[in-house]
Amino acid sequence: MIMQKWTRSGDFLRFCCKSLTYLRSKENNSVYSSVSGFVHGYESKSKLFEPNDGNHNIELQHRCSGRNLGMQQQYRCFGSSSASKIQRNPLFSSLDAKDISYFKEILGEKNVIEDEERLETANTDWMHKYKGSSKLMLLPKNTEEVSQILQYCDSRRLAVVPQGGNTGLVGGSVPVFDEVIVNVGLMNKVLAFDEVSGVLVCEAGCILENLATFLKPKGFIMPLDLGAKGSCHIGGNVSTNAGGLRLIRYGSLHGTVLGLEAVTANGNVLDMLGTLRKDNTGYDLKHLFIGSEGSLGIVTKVSILTQPKLSSVNLAFLACKDYLCCQKLLVEAKRNLGEILSAFEFLDNNSMDLVLNNLVGVRNPVSSSENFYILIETTGSDETYGREKLEAFLLKAFEKGLVSDGVIAQDINQASSFWHIREGITEALQKAGAFYKYDLSLPVEEIYNIVNDLRGRLGDLANVMGYGHLGDGNLHLNISVKDYNDELLGLIEPYIYEWTSKHRGSISAEHGLGVMKANEIFYSKSPETVALMVSIKKLLDPKGILNPYKVLPRSLISDDH
Repeated sequence: MIMQKWTRSGDFLRFCCKSLTYLRSKENNSVYSSVSGFVHGYESKSKLFEPNDGNHNIELQHRCSGRNLGMQQQYRCFGSSSASKIQRNPLFSSLDAKDISYFKEILGEKNVIEDEERLETANTDWMHKYKGSSKLMLLPKNTEEVSQILQYCDSRRLAVVPQGGNTGLVGGSVPVFDEVIVNVGLMNKVLAFDEVSGVLVCEAGCILENLATFLKPKGFIMPLDLGAKGSCHIGGNVSTNAGGLRLIRYGSLHGTVLGLEAVTANGNVLDMLGTLRKDNTGYDLKHLFIGSEGSLGIVTKVSILTQPKLSSVNLAFLACKDYLCCQKLLVEAKRNLGEILSAFEFLDNNSMDLVLNNLVGVRNPVSSSENFYILIETTGSDETYGREKLEAFLLKAFEKGLVSDGVIAQDINQASSFWHIREGITEALQKAGAFYKYDLSLPVEEIYNIVNDLRGRLGDLANVMGYGHLGDGNLHLNISVKDYNDELLGLIEPYIYEWTSKHRGSISAEHGLGVMKANEIFYSKSPETVALMVSIKKLLDPKGILNPYKVLPRSLISDDH
C-alpha cells in the first residue's frame, strides 16, 4: 500500500521553467530605500543624502571634513551607515560630445544609446534596488568593437560597467554613478558545437535559455540551470560564476568552462578560448575571469562543456517534519541515488506560505502542511531503472520517518508546478513588499541555525525564511518586511556576516559581491588574500575603469585609482 503512495504518478520530462518575472517600477524617483539599494546625490556645499528615521528620501545638511570643499562631489549612500557612503572617483573623466562622436564612428549611431527610456532600464537592476545615472550605453557587435571601446575609455579614463541580461542581485551589472554601460547583448552567436565532445563555443551575449534550446535537438543540455535563464547571458553567468540547480550534478563553471576570450581594460584581447579538457601549460588564467564580475575584463566568448540530455528524468516533492530529517535525507540521497541525483532543493514552511499567498494558481503538492519541503530530481539513461530506484529510495525514507508526505510528478505540467514553487519565491517576495536578501554558503548542518537565530533576533519585526540548494550547502536567506527600515537593518547587518564568518561560511555563495558586499569581503577572505586580489586588479586595470566600486574594498582600490 505504501508503494502505491509513490507509484501513483507516471513518467515526465524535465520542464523548461519559465524565466523570472522581471518587475520594473515606472516611477521616476531615483531613490531606492533598501539594505542593498543606494540613493544618489550630486553634492556641493557639504550637502549629503543620508537616510533618517527609516526614510531614505530625507536631505540633511552636514559639515564635511574632507578635501575638495567648494567642488562638486558625487556620492552613493548605502543603508544607514556613514561608512557605506561612496564618493565618485574624481580621477574619472565625464562624457563629452567628442566621446560620443567617436563611439558612433566605430559602432554606428543605432548602437550608441542616449535615449532616456532605454537608459532608465539599463541603469536600474531588475529588482529595482540599484540605480545609476549613466548617460550612454554602447552595444558592440563583436570582440574588436569591445576592444576599441575599452582602449578608448582607458585612454580617456572613462569608467565602464559591463552588462549582460542585468539579472544580478548585488548591484554588479548597473552603474553606481555615470559609468558608460557596455552591453554585450548583440554578441549572441553560437560559433561552434562539437557533437562528439559536447563542447559549445559561443559569444557572451547568448541568453542561457536560447543555448538550451539550441542544444535540445542535438541531444545535449547546458550544465547550469537558473531561474533567470530566460534573460541572463552566458557571459554574465561566467563573470559571476553562477551556480543554480544542477551544480550538485555537474559542478561549478570553474569546471565546465573550458576556455574564454576576454578584453582587458586597455583593449588587449586575451584569447584563452580552448576547447580541451586537459591543458596544463602554465597558469590557467581563465579562472581569473570566472567570478570576477567584469572587474578584470569583459568576457566576450565562452567555450563550455555541455552534457548529454538523458531520457529518464523524475521529480519528487517531499515534506519533512524538521531540518534534521532534511539533512539525513540528503545523506541517504547521495548514497542511494548518487549516479542519478541531479538536484536537491529545500524550502521552509515560511517560504511555502509566501508563495501560496502571493502567486496565483499555486498550491501545495502534498496533502498536509509541514515545516520543510524537499525537491529531489534524478536524471539517468534508463527510464525503468531510474524510476524504480527513486521509488525504492522514497519508500525507505518514508519507513525511516525522514519523509512525512510526498508525491512524484506524473507529467510535465505537474513537474513545472513543483519547480514553480521553488523558483517563484523571489517573485513572491517582491509582491509581498520590501525584503532583504542574502546568499550564503555554510556547512549543511549549520544552514538552518542562522535562520532560527535571526528569527529570534528579529521577532515580530520580520518574516524570516530560508530556502536554497541544500545539496551544495547554499542558503538563500530572506527577510520579508512591510517597509525598509534602518533600525531593522541594524539588527540584520553585520550580524549575518559575523555569524557566517564565525561558522567559516561564505557571504556570497553564487550571487557575487557587486557593490552590496564589496566592503564585506573580509568576512570570507583573509587580508593577505584580498591584498593579492587588489594587486591583480591593479595589474590588469591600473586606472580602475572596469566596474569600479565593486567586488573589492573601495578603501584599498581608491589609494591608486
